[in-house]
Amino acid sequence: MTEPRLRTSLWVQSQIRLCDIRFIEAVVARRGDPDAGTVLLRIARGRDDVRLLRRTTTMEGTPAWMVVGGAESLSDEAAGAYVEREAKRDRDLWVLAIEDAAGRYELDAPLVD
Repeated sequence: MTEPRLRTSLWVQSQIRLCDIRFIEAVVARRGDPDAGTVLLRIARGRDDVRLLRRTTTMEGTPAWMVVGGAESLSDEAAGAYVEREAKRDRDLWVLAIEDAAGRYELDAPLVD
């Protein structure tokens, strides 16, 4: 049995607030379905050090994150191109863009392969 899920829009709002508290720049770059849209994190640590993570669910039904875009670290242009392609395929996609050169942002679930 899976855990009850928080609405995507509320989860995104909470992440924006947490980033604000920690003085981490974060913006909603794309809004998707407010109830159950897919979330893509675009974490920029520098111009050529962007990490893309997709929110997912494990086989056990727990939340997790997985690296997407083909590499652990992407250039700004490659990350932007990936986000554009995904947005065309998934109209419900949320994109949360985080500028975090200091590496202070903490994921709320584990990273999976």
